[in-house]
Amino acid sequence: ARLRNRGAALGRATGWLAEALRAAAAGERAHTFRACRRGLEILDEHLLTLGASELRAQATAHGAELAALAQRQALASGRPRNLLAWSERWRAAVLAAPPVHPPDDRVLRADLAAVRSVADRLRHARVEGAPTTALEREHQRLERAIRARAMRVRGGGAAGGGGFQVASLLIELGAARLVQIVEVDGDLHVLVCGGGRVRRFAAGRADAAAREVELARFRLRRVTQRPRGFPPEVAVPLLDLAGRRLDELLLGEASRHLGDGPLIIVPPGRLHAVPWPLLPSLRDRPVSVAPSASVWLRARRTAPPARRDVVLVLGPGLETSRAEVPTLAGQYDNVTVLGQGTATAERVLGALDGAWLAHVAAHGTFRADSPLFSSLRVDDGPLTVHDLERLRRAPYRLVLASCDSALLAPAGADELLGLATSLVRLGTVAIAASVVPVADAAAMGLMLALHERLGRGGTLAESLWQARRSLRDDPVGLAAGSSFIALGAA
Repeated sequence: ARLRNRGAALGRATGWLAEALRAAAAGERAHTFRACRRGLEILDEHLLTLGASELRAQATAHGAELAALAQRQALASGRPRNLLAWSERWRAAVLAAPPVHPPDDRVLRADLAAVRSVADRLRHARVEGAPTTALEREHQRLERAIRARAMRVRGGGAAGGGGFQVASLLIELGAARLVQIVEVDGDLHVLVCGGGRVRRFAAGRADAAAREVELARFRLRRVTQRPRGFPPEVAVPLLDLAGRRLDELLLGEASRHLGDGPLIIVPPGRLHAVPWPLLPSLRDRPVSVAPSASVWLRARRTAPPARRDVVLVLGPGLETSRAEVPTLAGQYDNVTVLGQGTATAERVLGALDGAWLAHVAAHGTFRADSPLFSSLRVDDGPLTVHDLERLRRAPYRLVLASCDSALLAPAGADELLGLATSLVRLGTVAIAASVVPVADAAAMGLMLALHERLGRGGTLAESLWQARRSLRDDPVGLAAGSSFIALGAA
């Protein structure tokens, strides 16, 4: 603890952790909180010196023990507001920091274009049974070069002022409820915020919930990808059972105290891929999911673009040829349609930048081994997170109609890396995306119904809920609807 006021940032943060542990052992709760706060402030400053989102996410691991100690003390205090404030303090810290755009580097652009070209050739070679060893080596070399260049980007900017205020959240919620699920020592605690109050309820064990989430996602995949091999009389009871079990583990008694208005769920990082519409207590209401209450507040206060430009992107290789895209093109004014050879990475990026609404019907790949190479397949190859980070402003609203694009990789303390978080960091306030791969045919009806409701002025969460309700007599369509979640606030 004597090192807490001198030396490098990580050493000082460790010193403040030692001081916090000493204070906790002595029963000095107020001083424990002060030491945790100071250690996390030092790590905030350190985070801003890093430019790469991957480095920032991994760096938050240095604050995990400080945050966990503060949460433990807040839980013991018996004050739900205190637990909420400390749970927010180190949740989605990377998204709270100002984004750093990579420099407009010709070498980086060339490497990204080369990755697309090699990936496309590699895909064709695998289909044709041709040798792939040389292409795989070149693909790995290019990815290493891009990752190394991204890691060297310098940070900048200052932390946002004011910090998170529980009172501000309660005012902004109005008739809505925000449910923050907090993991403390493996137990889940549910904080129900709204109506001027924060109430705490005990739920299940985090490990059991994580296993149940994987089982529910497996069942959804069976229905939405192979509906003929999984008949409705088998599928519906199994999905209902999964939903009831998730309700019990994730919400517990809190499910009876959610009010009647819209609901915002803030789950822990490792429980981000929950198919929330399966839960009986959430089935008949609009639900949105946010990485943190702070991120939700920021999204609520983000003004939409002055122009209502709509972008429709049609990727290659879709089973249904995405018949909804021509229909959607006739529903909106100021529409840009890219596909059938025109949906190249550079043209897609140019159209997405600052758009009011974007609908991307394209196969995607989630890369758990390297989340920033998760991608959407466009006409000239994969459009990766590294490409998307070049956007000056991400589209205000985004519908990702194919692939499991809501999947993210946990990193650091409670961070997530992937397509969705990169776009949230750059200004997207609402995303509709799936937590499991959904067959094109199963998603098409849902997408048409979703845009019909969006055209009437609904939020993304409201429109997705209404679209799902319109398909309740179709087991496959209902399963597809249960696979999509609304991320954000608009």
